[in-house]
Amino acid sequence: MTALHRRRTIVAALASITASFLLVGASPTFAEPAPAAIPAPAAALAPPTFTHPGVYVSRGQLDFVRGKVQAGAQPWKAAYDQMNGHALASLSRNPKPRAVVECGPYSNPNLGCTDERQDAIAAFTNALNWYITRDQRYATKAIQIMDAWSATIRDHTNSNAPLQTAWAGVSWAKAAEIIRHTGGGWSAAGVTRFSTMLRNVYLPKVINGHATSNGNWELTMMEAAIGIAVFLEDRSAYDRAVTKFRQRVPAFLYVTGDGAYAKGPVGSGIDTREEIIRYWHNQSTFVDGLSQETCRDFTHTGYGLASIANFAETTRHQGQDLYPEIGDRLRHALGFHAKYELGEAAPSWLCGGTIKRGVGPVSEVGYNALANRMGHTMANTQRLVESRRPAGTNILFVAWQTLTHANNPA
Repeated sequence: MTALHRRRTIVAALASITASFLLVGASPTFAEPAPAAIPAPAAALAPPTFTHPGVYVSRGQLDFVRGKVQAGAQPWKAAYDQMNGHALASLSRNPKPRAVVECGPYSNPNLGCTDERQDAIAAFTNALNWYITRDQRYATKAIQIMDAWSATIRDHTNSNAPLQTAWAGVSWAKAAEIIRHTGGGWSAAGVTRFSTMLRNVYLPKVINGHATSNGNWELTMMEAAIGIAVFLEDRSAYDRAVTKFRQRVPAFLYVTGDGAYAKGPVGSGIDTREEIIRYWHNQSTFVDGLSQETCRDFTHTGYGLASIANFAETTRHQGQDLYPEIGDRLRHALGFHAKYELGEAAPSWLCGGTIKRGVGPVSEVGYNALANRMGHTMANTQRLVESRRPAGTNILFVAWQTLTHANNPA
């Protein structure tokens, strides 16, 4: 990766960060040209043969969940009941596709943004319900939602288009992967049209990232990109997503091995200490587990933490385990934020002594990977995860982590 980093061209100078922010998850205002394309990786990263289903959850994980729910075991049965009782699981849901989804700052305008995100999560919800129950009605509902959007949508526009595309793209890829590869009854024509939608409408908006944004943008964009790449069996997109992910994680989560201050995002031009501090929301003391968005708020930090773990889950299912590479950063970050999320007062050196809690239902996947599968002791994260089960959905792109990943060994 060092050689790859040296070949990257720093393309933009840091402009002054204004006080205005865009819609949820949005980035500070920067002066920058259109993002440059990511150079091709030095070596192929995609697997020789893709594993399906293999976006976010594997068949082994799905079988584990199905068995636990059928046995009435906890916490999976409670998590299933939570999901199944949510409006997103309703079999009477009617999708609301639009040709152009327009998402502006502060959700103004909101032309199809909420509808698209919720329809995408509903498709994923029904796909899970199909696998767990083998009730064809759930597969049929997921297919109806996906077919409606693939027949309609042509573009995302306005300032939050990249993030909106990512949020919806994450859930579309998870839903489509399950339905297509578990006998859900999706027609060949439906699969082809949905594939075309992902390739032409979603992938171009996310694959190059957004280097000067707050980190949750680019990490969720890469989560969408890796899911789409697996569904499409697109090796080039897979390689580009992994390359960008490996560059972005160290610019979002700090560990002391990075030096006196954090790394800047590759391609952003943010590289001096003063620029880094401004980009990290004026945080000047760097400790293990600090995130670029900690002093913005824990909610947006949580988006990034979720996407890091979810991305690593997908690559692991494809035979490329990235957890050993990013595990220390993620482990420290989950524990650091869990401590304060659980109520510990912020010291004066952290965000001026004032933090905005609300990390969201985002910790179960990373905790399961690092504590249960890899054996790390994570006391604070364990307390947070277990006290908040079952983890629900943030109605953006995170959904049902307790159901899919609680103590899941697969």
